[in-house]
Amino acid sequence: MDEDEKLAFYLEIGAIEVMGIEDDGEFIFKITDAAKELAPELWEAHEDHVNSTLIELYEKGLINVSYDESLEAIIEITPEGMDVIKAAGLINMEYDTEKE
Repeated sequence: MDEDEKLAFYLEIGAIEVMGIEDDGEFIFKITDAAKELAPELWEAHEDHVNSTLIELYEKGLINVSYDESLEAIIEITPEGMDVIKAAGLINMEYDTEKE
């Protein structure tokens, strides 16, 4: 299966969904939670990508992780880290880096 056929298959089974369209006309896709069951190989590749990107950001000092009294993680991301996360395709959101 080539990349287009894989994408069509994942869309058809509900492992991927279209979230929107970028200003340049590129589609924005999201890997759904259903992919865990429907396409475990896709879900695993996605998790690996997310984990390696977050570790890289942590090592570069672009995210900080602290824990509250209940040992729940609190993650703070620098503006530069947000740029890397967005470029890696992990999120697609506009954010304001300037505080008024």
